[in-house]
Amino acid sequence: METRLTLRPGQNGTRKLAERFGKRLIRVRYRYDEERRKRYTTVELIVAESDWAPRARKPRASRPPDEMVLVRVAFGEEGLRSKLKALGALWRPRVKLWELPWGAVRALAIEDRVVQP
Repeated sequence: METRLTLRPGQNGTRKLAERFGKRLIRVRYRYDEERRKRYTTVELIVAESDWAPRARKPRASRPPDEMVLVRVAFGEEGLRSKLKALGALWRPRVKLWELPWGAVRALAIEDRVVQP
């Protein structure tokens, strides 16, 4: 079965359903079943509403892009090591970690590998 069209309330093809379901209507989808040669109209509705308070998030410590950080990279990760070298990272043999600017860490999306000194 294939969904070919997804519409929001108010768009052409949703008028009757919008009248029927009102503000509870979120989406209308037209699905096609080639095997049975059928078209199905499905709706997405709000069925319940309740108050919700999001948890307070810890503020992220923002770092300047030029701040140097240490990153752990496994020996077998040659591809990542070559990317680090291309970005000017330095190998620190005493601690067995790579040192590079925070901006490069963000560019490579390896923030989870940063090690605190």
